[in-house]
Amino acid sequence: MEEKVKINTSNPESITYTTEELSFTILGGIKLEGLDRLRVTLKIEVANRKFKHYLNNPDIADLALRQNLDLYNDTQVEKLIRRTAERLEVGSTAIAKAIADITNQLEVYRLQQIEANTHQTAALKKILTNEETEAAKEFLSEPNLIQRTCEYIGKSGVIGEELNRILMYIIFTSRKLSHPLHIVSLGSSGTGKTHLQEKVSELIPDEDKLEITTLSENAFYYFGQRELSHKLILIEDLDGAINVLFPLRELQSKKRISKTVTFKDTRGITKTITLTVEGPVSVAGCTTRERIYEDNANRSFLIYLDESSEQDNKIMQYQRELAAGLINTDEQEKIKQLLQNTQRVLQNIKIVNPYATQLQLPKEVFKPRRTNKHYLDFIEAITFYHQYQREQKADENTGEIYIETTIEDIEEANKLMKEILLRKADELSGACRNYFEALKQWLQTEKKSSFTNYEARMALRENHSNQKRYMLQLQLGHFVKQVKQKEKSKTHHYEIVSAEEYKQLKNRIGTVLDEILQQLKTVHQSKPVQNKNELSTISKIKEKKKSSKSSQKDNEDLKNNDTQESEAAE
Repeated sequence: MEEKVKINTSNPESITYTTEELSFTILGGIKLEGLDRLRVTLKIEVANRKFKHYLNNPDIADLALRQNLDLYNDTQVEKLIRRTAERLEVGSTAIAKAIADITNQLEVYRLQQIEANTHQTAALKKILTNEETEAAKEFLSEPNLIQRTCEYIGKSGVIGEELNRILMYIIFTSRKLSHPLHIVSLGSSGTGKTHLQEKVSELIPDEDKLEITTLSENAFYYFGQRELSHKLILIEDLDGAINVLFPLRELQSKKRISKTVTFKDTRGITKTITLTVEGPVSVAGCTTRERIYEDNANRSFLIYLDESSEQDNKIMQYQRELAAGLINTDEQEKIKQLLQNTQRVLQNIKIVNPYATQLQLPKEVFKPRRTNKHYLDFIEAITFYHQYQREQKADENTGEIYIETTIEDIEEANKLMKEILLRKADELSGACRNYFEALKQWLQTEKKSSFTNYEARMALRENHSNQKRYMLQLQLGHFVKQVKQKEKSKTHHYEIVSAEEYKQLKNRIGTVLDEILQQLKTVHQSKPVQNKNELSTISKIKEKKKSSKSSQKDNEDLKNNDTQESEAAE
């Protein structure tokens, strides 16, 4: 019985198949997408030049036929068989048999590759051991979760930025919810926007995130339909992903994108197909240009990095200690693994906020409709993160399991969101506000009432073009005013209209949130919520260990008593 020839896939980009007379090479391999076609580039040449008719015709032996075709297209295959038979003087039956065998084996090979890729993708998701699972649940079950999480983020290598880092971590956690949150980091060049995003994202499991440097305009439409669902999409610089900002905004708002494209079927007939990619997704990005990406910023939480000299000193001191080998990097890695594991044990569960109808935003906040949604969704994210400390309840009508928001969750959310709401209520951009507050501080320190652009620029070490833009914004908003110049002086002098305006705005926003929270506490008299039906995860573990030790001790005592009785009887 003739031994069956097998394709050689040792080089996926150059798959070979050799018979006694001919050698077939599939150049560039095969595409795994689109099982309704099998497009290949075939190179066919003489394999054995010892055959008599090749010895008599050496020119034929040196020929090689190359053809682009779809192996599922009978017309193209028949033409290839005829051309090969004519040029290489080989029987058409042998060629047809070889191509049919190649097609069958390529089908099997392609299915194997698709299955292998599926298993490889599934393997990316880490399977936690019992010890890792218990440690993660214990961390989520203990009190002061938000404060401890912020401390652990710092121990993992994130220096300073206490408010921004915990905000970012909670927003990244919200990717698991049906309404994820989004975040944009703003600040001057070199302030560490990308570094902060990168370090906090290291605390999110790899299987749950997608990092983007640059993408083509239509790239998002060619992901699998559910491939991006509940993923964290990280954009290093919004300038490098400007082509995909529109589909990203659609994913943020509608939680799905679709695109209709044309293609030709195996008979060459043009048809249309709709590509659909579903979310929801959580999107994070960095930029120095707040106004340019206003559409994206409106859908996101905006954080402004700390550009103070104190933060500079913290970072430089950490860099020195790291270079001197004084930082325990192994301990940092353990903390990263723990926080990643806490993300893995968080389960999808419905959140109900019984206090939602009583919550209000300060009137000063711009675009209140969208901001109000962000506020409620952030409270939901806080509740979701505390799920191991909340009692699970069942809907009487549907039987669906859910947990409820507590007043403590609202209090935690208010603490973290005051700065966000303050920025949302501010007429000035974040960069301009930072400049203005630094300008106030400098004038107060120097005990000056007026200033020139040159004096402020030198004192604050601000770029000339940036200062020019800030001063224009401040004058248009009537935050500063030009005062009379000294005689024979061409230099413009300015004064601040109100040095307390930002503090007053901050107090008004804080007062509204605090008053509503106090009303909730007074009316509902918040009590710590405990699960009446079951102990917390860590309590279960401790009870189990205690019970095990107790039973083991009882068995040993019983055994000792039996031994003593036996000895006494003897």
